[in-house]
Amino acid sequence: MKKSGKFLVLLLSLLFVFVSLGGSSFAADTIKLGVAGPLSGDLASYGIPTVEAAKIVVKKINAKGGILGKKVKLIVEDDVCKPEIAANTATKLVSDGANIILGHICSGATKAALGIYKDAGLVVMSPSATNPSLTLSGQYPNFFRTIANDAAQAKLQVKFAVDKLKVKKVVILNDKGDYGKGQAELARKYFKAAGVKVALFQGVTPGAVDYSAIVVRVKRINPDLVVWGGYHPEASKIVSLMRKKGMKTLFMGGDGTKDNTFIKVAGKYAEGVYATGPMDISKNPLAIKAKKECEAAYNKEPGAFFDNAYAATLALLNAVQKAGSTNYKAIVKVLHTQTVDTPLGKISFDKNGDAKGIGFAVYRVKNGVFVEQK
Repeated sequence: MKKSGKFLVLLLSLLFVFVSLGGSSFAADTIKLGVAGPLSGDLASYGIPTVEAAKIVVKKINAKGGILGKKVKLIVEDDVCKPEIAANTATKLVSDGANIILGHICSGATKAALGIYKDAGLVVMSPSATNPSLTLSGQYPNFFRTIANDAAQAKLQVKFAVDKLKVKKVVILNDKGDYGKGQAELARKYFKAAGVKVALFQGVTPGAVDYSAIVVRVKRINPDLVVWGGYHPEASKIVSLMRKKGMKTLFMGGDGTKDNTFIKVAGKYAEGVYATGPMDISKNPLAIKAKKECEAAYNKEPGAFFDNAYAATLALLNAVQKAGSTNYKAIVKVLHTQTVDTPLGKISFDKNGDAKGIGFAVYRVKNGVFVEQK
């Protein structure tokens, strides 16, 4: 090869190195917040508010100079709340260089993704995944959440049903998923401990067109209460069919039911339905502010888990700021030992990753809105 050819090769090699280093330097000048959840499909009403909350928080933080002198960049991926897709979503967020993760939304999807984030050394925080094992199993020290787990939710459901509704016989239905079945099994455990007869514990196929068979069976049993473990699409179908068949049986779901989409879909049949969900924080100054920010940005009220997602975004970015880096161990230490002001109140996280001082309340649909029950 001639000298001129060798010089050209050397020049091109140096140019490649320069461009590569330039790209790395640019990447290092941003902190990438990965956001994962359902942005399409029947459960998009759970995921979209989380993205909206993250965008509001990140925009405010970047306007003030960012974190550690770096801008925060959002990387958003849709997992449709399906475990098989969530694993691919997690892999993509890792390959795209996410430093911290907000999500996932559904417990099954979260569980499918956590191992991938754990191997990559990334902290994950969900605003809504309530399956107890996600924190209590000890398998995922990288996982945190800004919502109480289903054990607390099931205990509250049972206590309210026994003390307030005076139920003696219940039917428990579920969608067979990590969230729905797990919650239902806990409810069954606590109902039995309270001396309440569980006349039927049955899983149903999510997404089915017709639930007539199970509704007819429930009608024959004639329980005082039907408890649903799962999400709002099936809850709206089941309760609507119950009412159309003349059943006045009380109906109670968990936080998967406490979504305004449930009311919109079930319509008049939603009236009187009970559901547990995050405690009312409407009087918290930061919650009031966050609501106004949402209304200004999107011309609508916050959706499901918006405040929990807002709090999670603040907690994650605050941890990076106080840790002085995106180092996994440093972020985890801050989350376990320091507090942060959020719309949910001043929070920190226990040794398992559960937020301290966050619980559930019971709500009932009255005149088309969820009203907290005292």
